[in-house]
Amino acid sequence: MTATPRDRLVETALTLFNQNGYHATGIDRIIAESGVAKMTLYKHFRSKEELILAVLRHRDESFRQWLKAAVERRAESPRERLLAVFEVLEQWHSENDFHGCPFTKAAFEFDEHSNPIHRSAAEHIERIGGYIQGLAEQAGARDPKQLAAQLLLLYTAAATSMQFFKSVELARQARRAAESLVREACDNA
Repeated sequence: MTATPRDRLVETALTLFNQNGYHATGIDRIIAESGVAKMTLYKHFRSKEELILAVLRHRDESFRQWLKAAVERRAESPRERLLAVFEVLEQWHSENDFHGCPFTKAAFEFDEHSNPIHRSAAEHIERIGGYIQGLAEQAGARDPKQLAAQLLLLYTAAATSMQFFKSVELARQARRAAESLVREACDNA
């Protein structure tokens, strides 16, 4: 199936934003690399901000589907899946085309909390937290909301630190810390 011009714009913009950042990537470069006319871009997106929001929505959906599938392939029980989240994080950061988390980049580049782009990035992290909380509930955690908040903190700290230090060992350390939290929250629940 051939990608639509809108899809090509979103995919091209995602790649360029990941590689170069949101502010540093100009509309003209996105148009040139997507092979779409400027008029077509503005038919689908009234502004660069709208394009960025579409890119973040697309990436949020595809990433969460990928994360869930990757976690489920690694582990069967909800408790094991809570820990597999960190193994998948390590895998993601090990990929050759990894240039950092697009949501972290968006939150940093558009740091005003009321900015729709910043809110979109924050909503992605909240959805990841919701997925983790669902696993914590299924695992029988005494306080699934608290466990999810703790694991999400480890997840986001490891993801951000891995961008800075280019070391997947941080995901392994986060997983070890998560083991203690899961054991404490789920044993004798």
